[in-house]
Amino acid sequence: MSRIEPPPGAKMPCNDKKCPFHGGLPLRGKRREGIVVAKKMTRTCTVMIHYLQYVPKFKRYERKRSKIHAHIPQCIDHLIKEGDTVIIHECRRLAKTVAHVVIGKKEEKR
Repeated sequence: MSRIEPPPGAKMPCNDKKCPFHGGLPLRGKRREGIVVAKKMTRTCTVMIHYLQYVPKFKRYERKRSKIHAHIPQCIDHLIKEGDTVIIHECRRLAKTVAHVVIGKKEEKR
């Protein structure tokens, strides 16, 4: 897979081995969007994902949500705050509950 570019405002000298921009972390799987609901862990955040799931019995969709833990690379840690909409990408398992990495912040259009 080709390298992805860091978002604007990222600090360039990054020594994080788990960084997809400057380290050796390969990305695979799904790319998702969500809202950061907690940033209390070191370089890790909790992202709330909203999605629809089809229920065949009623032939309708139901709204569901899920919380996913994602690693925040050292170079973009200062850009991410609680309440921001971020883009996360699936990667290899980084910790017991962490298998995603934040690759950017989605700008809100107002």
